[in-house]
Amino acid sequence: MNYGLAAKRAEYARNAVLSASPARLLTMLYDRLLLDLARAEEAQQNGNWQVASENLLHAQAIITELLGTLKTDVWEGGENLHALYTYSLSTLMNANIGRDAKLTRECIDLLEPIRLAWHDAATQLPAAGAAPAVAGVPGGVLGVG
Repeated sequence: MNYGLAAKRAEYARNAVLSASPARLLTMLYDRLLLDLARAEEAQQNGNWQVASENLLHAQAIITELLGTLKTDVWEGGENLHALYTYSLSTLMNANIGRDAKLTRECIDLLEPIRLAWHDAATQLPAAGAAPAVAGVPGGVLGVG
């Protein structure tokens, strides 16, 4: 492997996270979450339990971060989103423990429409400064820090 190229990619990814608006960070988190889930589902179907577990654990870390930054008192749908995150977190734990691709697929089906909605909402925001705060989102959950 070309470590110089890998280091440059990692630096580029870190810079992308550090310079991203809060709305862009949220869409990046959802993109990575669904990527992790797709990788986990494929690994589960192929019996590659190590890869499946790594991706499920990373997906759980992202959901935990989303839970920690969710302000349920700011908007009407906050409590419902909190419940969905909590359910997804529990379901992914069970998918990992039980090596159950059906549970992983259930979470993909639940979270993909939300990912698309956040992308749609982010495109409707003015370019600078009007994005809602997504405090405490470290690059580590995106795999870049």
